[in-house]
Amino acid sequence: MATRYWVVSLPVQNSATSLWNRLQEQISKHSFDTPLYRFNVPNLRVGTLDSLLSLSDDLQKSNSFVEGVSHKIRRQIEELERVSGVESNALTVDGVPVDSYLTRFVWDEAKYPTMSPLRETVDSIHSQVSKIEDDLKVRVAEYNNVRSQLNAINRKQSGSLAVRDLSNLVKPEDIITSEHLVTLLAVVPKYSQKDWLASYETLTSYVVPRSSKKLFEDNEYALYTVTLFGRVADNFRTASREKGFQIRDFEHSPEAQESRKQELEKLIEDQGSMRSSLLQWCYNSYGEVFSAWMHFCAVRVFTESILRYGLPPSFLACVLAPSVKSEKKVRSILEGLCDTANSTYWKTEDEVGGGVAGLAGDADSHPYVSFTINLV
Repeated sequence: MATRYWVVSLPVQNSATSLWNRLQEQISKHSFDTPLYRFNVPNLRVGTLDSLLSLSDDLQKSNSFVEGVSHKIRRQIEELERVSGVESNALTVDGVPVDSYLTRFVWDEAKYPTMSPLRETVDSIHSQVSKIEDDLKVRVAEYNNVRSQLNAINRKQSGSLAVRDLSNLVKPEDIITSEHLVTLLAVVPKYSQKDWLASYETLTSYVVPRSSKKLFEDNEYALYTVTLFGRVADNFRTASREKGFQIRDFEHSPEAQESRKQELEKLIEDQGSMRSSLLQWCYNSYGEVFSAWMHFCAVRVFTESILRYGLPPSFLACVLAPSVKSEKKVRSILEGLCDTANSTYWKTEDEVGGGVAGLAGDADSHPYVSFTINLV
């Protein structure tokens, strides 16, 4: 599948069929590896020349917006597929792969009546895509909120002893709580363990001798218990902090532990269901946006062709997918099929003040309408 297409229109002098045949013949002779398709643009409502000119000013800006939303949804799909381990699906519009939808484009009369003013059709496409973009932002924010809650819990469970949840490291028998005695949990830097063992009994009075026991260690810290009289606990905390030992607040509560476990399970379940529903929504919305974009391209090629070739509408619209090395050759074929003797089709930027020729959306002007569609 190509990811980059040109939409072009050539002026028809006699018959669109004979021009199409000539184009096919030239492409197969000089650039046979370039896929070529008719782009079926219906007879849309022209309106006045003034309305076309004012519309053409907005077309490129609106195109960038619609294309941008399409790419945004595609990137979201790729990200969701990657984290879900889902195999990438071919993106579709109503079950038709997007590249086939583009190369076999058929105007949807029910959705965009051809008798509607062009401005109305463009505004309708713009507001439809804006609504999808707003919806995307809300859905992604909800999903990211659950993800960040989960990440915070995971950090607490797998972070260093200075921050992680200690409940699964401490057993009920490690903690003594009586009328006078309490057990505190000290987080000691690994390199300070000798210092801790040599000094904890003297950090304050009323510490139970040899009461410190190592429960766990990670790459940076070790977790020790220490038992002392409850009334000196605050003094012990202060003295510990001064020596670089951190006393962690801890209360052993099976109920709290169970509730944390349930919260984690619920978040994991929520994340999974939100991810799959967001992915499904993205698949459907990508199809909608892509369809809107192709209708927009049809309006654009119609408008630009009339502004360049005049009325009544008489042009041949095509879609090509040349490889980079064939681009120059294809450009010269297209140019050769334009009646360059008729200077109407060939105006420099200066002659039109950056108007009609500037519509092409390509860096340089051509004697025919041309713009590029990047699918990714």
